[in-house]
Amino acid sequence: MRHEHPGDIASFGGLPRDGSGDDAAPGARPRSRPRGGTRSTTGKASAPKRRAAVATAGTAARPVYPFSAIVGQPDLTGALLIAAVDPGIGGVLILGDRGTGKSTAVRGLARLLPDIDVIPGCSYNCAPGRAAGVTGCGACSGRRRPQRRSVPVVDLPLGASEDRLIGSLDIERVLTHGERSFAPGLLAQANRGFLYIDEVNLLEDHLVDALLDVAASGVNVVERDGLSVRHPARFVLVGSGNPEEGELRPQMLDRFGLAVDIATPRDVAQRVEIIKRRDAFDRDPEAFVAAHAAAESELRGRIVAARESLDGIRIGDEAYERAAELCMAVGTDGLRGELTLIRAARARAALGGSDAVDADALLAVAPMALRHRLRKDPLDETGTDARLARALDSVRSTPADPAATAGPAVPS
Repeated sequence: MRHEHPGDIASFGGLPRDGSGDDAAPGARPRSRPRGGTRSTTGKASAPKRRAAVATAGTAARPVYPFSAIVGQPDLTGALLIAAVDPGIGGVLILGDRGTGKSTAVRGLARLLPDIDVIPGCSYNCAPGRAAGVTGCGACSGRRRPQRRSVPVVDLPLGASEDRLIGSLDIERVLTHGERSFAPGLLAQANRGFLYIDEVNLLEDHLVDALLDVAASGVNVVERDGLSVRHPARFVLVGSGNPEEGELRPQMLDRFGLAVDIATPRDVAQRVEIIKRRDAFDRDPEAFVAAHAAAESELRGRIVAARESLDGIRIGDEAYERAAELCMAVGTDGLRGELTLIRAARARAALGGSDAVDADALLAVAPMALRHRLRKDPLDETGTDARLARALDSVRSTPADPAATAGPAVPS
């Protein structure tokens, strides 16, 4: 995506303090520093050291509720697992009640996934050997031993500015060093990870436009304030919201590969089990995480194996025909519905250990792949689930072509 704006600077907020006296009270006398040496370290620790200690403590890894310990919500967990196996599907839209574990599931999945290799000091989470396309990154240009880190999960607040999202001129470096430098935004931090937007249906239009461009290309191009920066921005977009508070723009809605509707559990036993597990996690997070370590390891192994076998999953002509029939039955616009159906069914087959996609796999992922693509019919007062059920029943009743057999492997 390309962002072009006037040369003036829009915002000066949020600049970090460097400990050089900028936070002194107005009119305060500047403190003198000894020449040719360092300040005395006796007595209380210096302000920079205190800030460094606080920063170190704040960045310590906190326990995350295990993904494998989530009770119920099979559509939510299934959609997230499919997106984890094939991030190219396009992300997941989660619609439903508050307090149903949406953000818990996203953060649990990110912690569950295998760590990624990154270049130390790189602001874009670049993978070793794939940083040639990043401009203005000194860390990527040098040869450094890669380090492993967890998959990033970045929250996009509703009140975020466009500068915070796409990046902007580094004002502090301009004022202190007189150098024009780029300050990466949230898109850079989310590269190779997850970008989570709570209440996505309430997101400002200018942020939606920026996200649409990046989601389509996977690259963020910034041309502004004398800067020309191009960096990768490939992430799994996860949005959640309550449909009663507002509808999502059709352009944004179509960018989500999968969509699920979740509701508060109505089963007493299930609600009790959810409360008991959450209470146990809150009282002793380390012990709770340790108790589910084996299940987490087993699920992580399934994801890794599914990723490795994804390209070898066979897709026959029958699967392609069923996908087209389903999309025609529900009246989707364009061909993105068929493409998402095929990719989601292939990822589900890989997770299940199958070597081919059949009609049953397509029918299983059809609700989450087509629910948000249904064309609105003012003469049809039935709900989305009922219309989907009718379409699925019509396709099931159609006999399969006996000549359609599994074909050769189809690359992603």
